[in-house]
Amino acid sequence: MEALAREHSRVTRRRIAIVAGLIVVALAAFVVSVIVGAIDLTPGQVLRGMVDPGGVDKQTRTVLWSLRLPMAVMALLIGASLSLAGAQMQTILDNPLAEPFTLGISAAAAFGGASAIVLRWQLLAQPQFNLALIAWLSAALATAIIVVAAVIRGAKSETMVLLGIGLVFFFQAMLALIQYRSSSEALQQIVFWSMGSLTRASWQANAVLAGVLAVALPILGALSWRLTALRLGDARATALGVNTSRLRVIVLVVVSLVAATTVAFAGIIGFIGLVGPHIARMLVGEDQRYFVPASMAAGAAVMCAAHALSLVIKPGLAIPIGIVTSLLGVPFFIAIVMTRRRALWT
Repeated sequence: MEALAREHSRVTRRRIAIVAGLIVVALAAFVVSVIVGAIDLTPGQVLRGMVDPGGVDKQTRTVLWSLRLPMAVMALLIGASLSLAGAQMQTILDNPLAEPFTLGISAAAAFGGASAIVLRWQLLAQPQFNLALIAWLSAALATAIIVVAAVIRGAKSETMVLLGIGLVFFFQAMLALIQYRSSSEALQQIVFWSMGSLTRASWQANAVLAGVLAVALPILGALSWRLTALRLGDARATALGVNTSRLRVIVLVVVSLVAATTVAFAGIIGFIGLVGPHIARMLVGEDQRYFVPASMAAGAAVMCAAHALSLVIKPGLAIPIGIVTSLLGVPFFIAIVMTRRRALWT
């Protein structure tokens, strides 16, 4: 027993150290994403400007707090949010390739945003928040469809995946229809928005993203042991007293709303919800106490690194972040498929 206790303590310390290391990497990537840009700033200027804004000149303060920090903070929050959503979708669906796009959440939000641009739907006076709200409502509608249908069929993972695939094709077709009838000016806005971009970042948008995360994390934290049990299979989880159908529905609603909020403010950003959880799973395993924070830190690190890369590929021009994350994510996606080929064909 003492040997088992010592081994458990060693594993726990190792996992805590890994999570802490990932957080440090994410913060380092965040600082780098603030440093790079068209105007040269030294690491000392950036750190001093963040800690003591009054200690730097007006130009540095304006560049930091009005331009770079809002985008860098949004990259950090969106990376953590998408990775959290991907991690929990992979858990409840028992699918290593699941992420917000799998269930049509991203596609629905893209359709909503495009509709707001082309059809000039107006629910709020502020344009950015009006676009975000309509995109969010579209994603919420897709979530409601999946939840209702899944409840009717018993909330099985197969049902959710199949419904999600159907919704992806449906909303992509509707998005294509909207693009077909849009003007050239509106089409440019739709294409740029659907690629994913942080250029519309603001402190108000970041406050909304942080608020949604602050609401979601306690709910998922309260369900953590049930989600860990779910990874053992439905039969074992049920034997441990877990209502697997209800658990799937609750988690699906929470993470879908998290993912919808990110898409509403930044457009479609692929692969973060896939890459972050897999990095965490390889390092700390499936225990939700470590898996969730590790996933969020890994996703934030990858997103901040992609944001920094998007700023330096062509100096003075911010490449849409969705393009960069897809280019980084495709090799990882192929690696996952290739390493799982035996399981897929046996």
